[in-house]
Formats: sequence, structure tokens, C-alpha cells
Amino acid sequence: MEKSELLLGSYSYAALCGVTLIIGWLAHWVYKWMNPPCIGRLPPGSMGFPIIGETFQFFRASPSIDMPSYYKQRLERYGPLFKTSLVGRPVIISLDPEVNRFIFQQEGKLFQSWYPETAINIFGKKSLTTYNGTIHKFIRGVAAKLFGLENLKESLLPELENSMRESFASWTGKPSVEVQDGVSDMIFDLVAKKLIGLDVTNSRELRKNFQDFFQGMVSFPIYFPGTSFYRSMQGRRNVRNTLTDIMKERLSAPGKKYGDLVDLIVEELQSEKPMIDENFAIDALAALLFTSFATLSSTLTVAFKYLTDNPKVVEELKEEHGTILKKREGVNSGFTWEEYRSLKFSTQVMNEITRISNVTPGVFRKTLTDVQVKGYTIPSGWLVMISPWQFT
Repeated sequence: MEKSELLLGSYSYAALCGVTLIIGWLAHWVYKWMNPPCIGRLPPGSMGFPIIGETFQFFRASPSIDMPSYYKQRLERYGPLFKTSLVGRPVIISLDPEVNRFIFQQEGKLFQSWYPETAINIFGKKSLTTYNGTIHKFIRGVAAKLFGLENLKESLLPELENSMRESFASWTGKPSVEVQDGVSDMIFDLVAKKLIGLDVTNSRELRKNFQDFFQGMVSFPIYFPGTSFYRSMQGRRNVRNTLTDIMKERLSAPGKKYGDLVDLIVEELQSEKPMIDENFAIDALAALLFTSFATLSSTLTVAFKYLTDNPKVVEELKEEHGTILKKREGVNSGFTWEEYRSLKFSTQVMNEITRISNVTPGVFRKTLTDVQVKGYTIPSGWLVMISPWQFT
């Protein structure tokens, strides 16, 4: 009996020691998380909960299109430069114009471009996000051919007008229209046609996969059914399968031209010394499709909002466009390049909407060494997010 009690006491003591060690280790780990090591003084701020950080607060939907409450609260509490943690990574967020200029000026010296791991996994490790130099030069070259000034005058402008006419005509038969979805469909149909030659029916199906694609752009890379990252990777797989089928079909019949980006890529792939391979081409097409429709549709949706809130601007726009219509010889004449160039006020409105419609949370950079700025130290390997909501 005494022996069993002694053994039980030993086990209890060992268990107590184990629990104490675990609690001590957890406390030390939490302390290190809350107070990351730094040779110098870190900017003020909070690292949030371990691993999660302030991710949920950062991505919480804002009730308005003004500066999100996340920035407002921390700007008031810490100033325009503060530390936090997003998706498990330590981040310095800068709303300071001087600091932002400094970061861009030191590109390649103290800072380098960085993309979330989830974005790289989603877009592919051989996409636009991971290449520089000659590859980017090639992409810029083909983009200039497809979206350059001459092509804009001759084909893009009338194609855009026709696309808008068809979309607006389809809206008239509906009791109500969800602007975000309607604009996204309109833009994606046009972009899909110019990049990969898809008709409306097939482009709509592809856009559904891009919706899942988008949801996991900045999320925890947990590949498990039900998570945003899992749905995003499934969407990427479907998108990639579609683009692979298109690429195989085009490569099997290179003489057949569609007047889109795939034509130019096929020419490059079949040249003597191609700068890209088929895998890169597919990932690049996916990235271009996504960024084209995501940015344009969001900007146009914001435009609807601002125009609705500013009826005087709408009246002046009507007057400017009415003047153009009166000068036309035919009522059904198409929109011309000269007419576009004459839209002075409309151009100012578009520029202002582009300026205020921030479609990305920020631009990320990674420190290559310890960086001194404004009396603070940003440790090597930390991320810096240049926020579009600059405080002046």
C-alpha cells in the first residue's frame, strides 16, 4: 500500500513538474511573441494574439469607403508608424509619406518586394510575382502590343463600348442590379476575351472560380476543407485546368489566330529561344486575368458609389457627354478617340476615383537588414506594409 502511494505521489509530482514546465514555456513563448527581439527600439503597436495577431481586425469589413477603423484607431493610439502581426508574420505598417518614399527609394538595398505565401501558392511559384528582369520585359512588351495606344484607338475602345452597351442593356430588364457583380461580369467578359479569347458563357464559368481564387489571397495557408485557403486552391486548380486546355489547343494549331494575348505567348513558346515556358505562361495568364478584373471592377464599383453621392458631378458629366452627342453626324456613331481625348472633366473624375479607390490593403516589402527610420529600428526579415491610407 505504501509502495503504491509512493508511486502515485511520484507520478503526481512528475505530472505537476511537466505541467509547470509547459506553462512556463508557453508563458515565455507568449512573452517573446508580445515583445519580439530587436537591437534598438521597435515602433509602438500591438502584436495581437499569438500566431493570429491582428489579422481578423485588419481584414474586418469597413462600413464605409473612408479610412478603415483599424487604421484610424491605431493612428490615434500609436501614430503613422506602428507594429502588428498579420497572418503569423511581424509587420510594420506605415501611413507616413516620408517613410513610404524612403522605402521605395531603398528598393533593392534595404528592402525587397514580398508577397504573402498564400498568394505565391495560389498564383504559382513561377508567376509574375517571382520573376524580374527579362521576363517582366517580355510581359511588358506583349502587354504593350495588346493594350498599347494604337490598339486602344483601333479596337479596344469600340470593344469596350460594345461590351458596356450589352451589359447595360441586360441590366434594364432586371428589377435590381448588384453593381459589384454586374461590373465584375462586364469587365471579366472583356478581359477574358482579350487575354484568352473566351466567349461570354465560358468566361462567366471561369469567373466563378476566380471568386474562390480571391477569397484566400491573404489568409492562413491551411489546406483543409472549409478554409479560405483550401477553397482558393481549388479555384486555382480549376482555373489552371481551363487555361491548360486553352494553351494545348492553341499550341496544336498555332496558325489559327484569335487576336488575344495567348496568340503572342504561343509565338514566344514556339520561337527558337523562348524566354518563358508553358507553366509560367499559364500562371502568368491566371495572374493577369485576376488582377485585371479585380482592380477594374472594384474601381468602377466605387465610381458608382461616388457618382451617386455627388449629383452635381453627374450633371456636369451629362453636360460634357451631351455636347459630344450633339456634334455627332449619326445618332448611332461609335465612341471615337478624338471624343475620348476631349473629355477633360470626365478624365479628372476618373483620375480622382482611381486615386481614392484603394483596391489593395497595401504594398509589402521585406527588410534585408536592420533598418533605422524615424528613430525606430525595423529588424531584418520583418515585413513593411506601405498603406495607401497615408496620413498627412
